Amino acid sequence: MGKLLDEFNSYRERMNKRILAEDNKVLKRLYSVDTLTYQPGALDVRAKEMMGLAASMVLRCDDCVKYHIIKCRENGVTKEQFFEIFSLAYTVAGSIVVPHLRRAVEFLDDMGI
Repeated sequence: MGKLLDEFNSYRERMNKRILAEDNKVLKRLYSVDTLTYQPGALDVRAKEMMGLAASMVLRCDDCVKYHIIKCRENGVTKEQFFEIFSLAYTVAGSIVVPHLRRAVEFLDDMGI
């Protein structure tokens, strides 16, 4: 869709393959736990991804923010809902989130959202 999205997906895929190729049990298990966390359970995947996005913004992890924006979009999160998630993160963490908010909105724009 967008240049930023393509670059992010390409880099993430390439580096995940590289990391997992080392066959480190701990890293493989942590990757597995991460994957399992976002499976449907008492909470649906959409809700989990929205929480993941808010937490990623509060923790100031731009790669995580991008990943959860992609997953949120795949699960039907609307532009209006993204901005509510952003406002929640801003309220929780304060103005330290603003640079990450800017990059998140830039990524949404790049995706055509």
